[in-house]
Order: sequence, then C-alpha cells, then structure tokens
Amino acid sequence: MTGLLLALAYASLFLYAIRKVPFFSAPGLPRRWIGAFLLLKIVAGTALWYVYTYVHTDRATADIYRFFDDGNIMFRALPEHPLDYLRMITGIGNDQKRFDVNYYQVMNNWYRQYEGNLYNDAHTMIRFNAFVRLFSFGHYHVHTVFICFFCTIGLVALYRAFAPLLPGHERAWSLTLFVLPSVLFWTSGVLKEALLIFGLGLFLLAVLELLRGRKRTWLLVLPSTIALLFFLKFYVLLSLVPALGAYAWCARTGARQPLLKSGIAFTTFLVLGLNSDLFYPNFRMLEVLYVKQRDFIGMATAAHSDSFVDVTPLEPNLRSFISQAPHALYMTFLSPLTAWRTGVLGTLSAVENLWLLILPLLAFRWRRPQAQVDKPLLFFCLGFCILLALVIGWTTPVIGAIVRYRVPLLPFLIMACLCIADPARVPWPSWMRIPSDQ
Repeated sequence: MTGLLLALAYASLFLYAIRKVPFFSAPGLPRRWIGAFLLLKIVAGTALWYVYTYVHTDRATADIYRFFDDGNIMFRALPEHPLDYLRMITGIGNDQKRFDVNYYQVMNNWYRQYEGNLYNDAHTMIRFNAFVRLFSFGHYHVHTVFICFFCTIGLVALYRAFAPLLPGHERAWSLTLFVLPSVLFWTSGVLKEALLIFGLGLFLLAVLELLRGRKRTWLLVLPSTIALLFFLKFYVLLSLVPALGAYAWCARTGARQPLLKSGIAFTTFLVLGLNSDLFYPNFRMLEVLYVKQRDFIGMATAAHSDSFVDVTPLEPNLRSFISQAPHALYMTFLSPLTAWRTGVLGTLSAVENLWLLILPLLAFRWRRPQAQVDKPLLFFCLGFCILLALVIGWTTPVIGAIVRYRVPLLPFLIMACLCIADPARVPWPSWMRIPSDQ
C-alpha cells in the first residue's frame, strides 16, 4: 500500500509539472493530452511489470528486475559509506578493488557473461535505479512512474522537434510517439529504451532548435544527451550522425540536391568508420559489430531463446557485412511477422508489423505533389532507419530482442510516410485536425 501511495503521489506531482512547466507547451499537443499519455504509459509500465512478474517468473533474467535489484545493492552503500555511493553513481574514483569485492561482484549484471569490446550499458540502468531509490524507498512501481515521466519528456521533445516540419500531421505525429504499441509498451518499463527516448528526444530537439537559430542555451543540453546516448546504446547515436549531418547541411545551404548531400554524408561516414582505428586506437567498427553478434549468439544459445534465428555468423570484413545486409534488413523489418507463434506479445508484434508494411502504401495513395515533399527530412528518416536497421539486423539473432531494439527507428519510419502523405488528402477524422485558433 505504501508503494501505491508513493507512486500516486509522484504521478500527481509529474502531472502538475506538465500543467505548469513551459517545456510542455507545444502547439497541436494540448497539455491534457500529455497528462493522459503519461497515465497511459504508467498503465503500460504496470502491464510490463505484470508480464515479467507473473508470466515470465524468473526474476534473475527479467530485465526490469535485473537493474532494479542491482541498483538496490549499490544504494545499500549510502547509509554507512555515502562517498562510495556517490563514486559509484558518478563513476568517478570507483575503480578500487574494494568496490569490486563489496558491490560489483555481489551484483548479477555489473559484469556480463559474454563481456565484449563495448561499454556495458547495464551500468547506466543500475545507476539510474540506484538514484531513483532515493525517492522510491525500495518500491518498484515508483521507478515505473519516474521512468515514464523521463520518457514522456523525451517524447514531447521529439514532438516539438519535428511537428513544425509536419504541418497538418501534428496529431498523427503525437499519436505515433505516444500510442504506437511497441513504443508505448517497451518505453514504459524500467528498461534502457525509455531512457534512450529521453536522451534521443532532447538531443534532436537541441540540434534542430540550434539549426533554427533559437536560443543558444540548447548548446548546454548537447553534451549530457550525447553522453547518455553513448553510454546507453552508442550505435543509435552513430546511426544518427550521417543522417543528421546531411540534414544540417541542407538546412544551412538550402534543400537543393538533398540526395547527393546525403550520399556524400553517408560515404564519408562509411570511410571514417572503416578507418576508425586511425582516430581511436584499437577501435575497429566492423570488429565491434562482429563481436556483438558473436556475444549475442552465445547468450541466446545458452538461454535457449524461443525466438532465436540461426544466422550466418559475420566475419570482421566488409565483404561479410555487405553479403549479410539483405538478411539484416529482413531481420529488422520483416522477421517480427513470424513472431505470432511465440505468444500474445509476439502476435501483437506481428499485427503491428503488418500495419507498418501497409502504411507506406497508404502514404503513396494519398501522396502530395513531389515538389511539396520535404526531401531533406525524408532522406534523414530513411537514412537513419536503414543504417540502424542494418546494425540491429547484423548483430541481433533473436526476434524478441529485435522488437525492442528497433523501437527508436519506428517513429522515424512513420515520419517518412507522413512526409509523403498529403494531409489534405488523408481522410483524418475531425479530432485529428488542429483547430485554426491553435
């Protein structure tokens, strides 16, 4: 009962913040909608808790509990050794042996069974839970409320970043961000995807506001959001770089020849990526992805994953990656169609995926004149989605994981369709159109 009362109190506090804080003022997105979306996310987060508590009952392998339980171990240092807690939270001065003996080896997820060549992003989630533990007093549902609010901030930031570029589709864009089933479900629990959306939204809003010549105070947001994205899922940040670079180039020099500019940006990124060890010694991009796939195959095989797909192992050379690119795109965009055999969540993923395949056909049916298409924005969305889809498909042989990992690209996939569709031709219901006084 105490946990429920705390969760309700924090939810009320965050709803009040949505009503009063200027950040949540967005044309075409009423504050009462944002409040309703936050409550919807809390319900979805509670449903996710139910699945991992009463359906999949192994707490040791449930992602929502793995980081929560390890965060409690970190928090236990606070009463007697507050400086230890502060060092572990910040990651500064925590490399002494006693931290390893007293805390990290006691945790189940600080060290990975398959320790690859990348930063262990579980550390970020453990630290997040150890921080929220200051407010939750150990009640899990308070963590759900906090992470849903953080994710809502990121989703509002994504709305504010791109809604001015999608006139007539503002309501459709808001529903894409807040109601799309995969995004709603997987970003409402105490999982990496929720914090990823928080960082991604603020990062892109800061970049686009700077490109629009708005307040330079957005420069202060960039370092922290870049760090968060890097320590959560660095490959999402890297997948953004060429697409965002091409878009910024077009924004600064005019929208002429956006395809050529995108091609130059992606080619430059590819050349730099293939020679990354020249700039960062012992960091070879293809080898990083090769090891990530190898580790994932080992982990999935050991866990006897129900949705494991027997894939051809990559080799750390360009030829291997090119030959596996079509299958990588299949894995990311189409393999969830086969998930209907793996239970209720798999069936819902398959239905959602079928709808995502139909959506581009509808967009072309209601397409706008070619001259009215925002081509820089369209190529930004497609470039980011394809590059991220390749990375996910190359490295992830488990369909259940792919459904989660592709969550950041789904809104941009739908945004590409909104770029093509003419809002005047789409038969939106009246409530989907913004009143003229807004």
